[in-house]
Amino acid sequence: MIKLSSVLLVDDDQLTNDLNKRLLQELGVADQYLSANDGVQALAALEQLALDANPTSPVLVLLDVKMPRMDGMAFVDAYQQLPENQQQAVVIVMHTAFMNSDDLGRVESLPIAGLVSKPLTKEKLDTILKLHFQRRFPVA
Repeated sequence: MIKLSSVLLVDDDQLTNDLNKRLLQELGVADQYLSANDGVQALAALEQLALDANPTSPVLVLLDVKMPRMDGMAFVDAYQQLPENQQQAVVIVMHTAFMNSDDLGRVESLPIAGLVSKPLTKEKLDTILKLHFQRRFPVA
């Protein structure tokens, strides 16, 4: 499988970020793994990636919905306001354990690639990679 350039894990629960990173590394999904605990840190990480990387290199952002300081929905709004030269080939997938109907309605209106429930699994990753990056894990 051709690796993604980077995966950015955004969750206020550091254990979730650590577990997801371990799974992604075991599966060899990307060359680089970053994590952030809220939307503010995530924006800073994406800005740095835009400076360091090829802007056409695909980046997957797994984004929690509920976080302090800047939640996932506010992150998407702020990301859309970034200058075009800082908006690289980013695929944002919301990653959440629970959502009420109001949140679900708002998430459906956001320009994101999709929504995946926690916990993250190899099967869920395979679906994300197939749908949004035209990649898949080798068949065992």
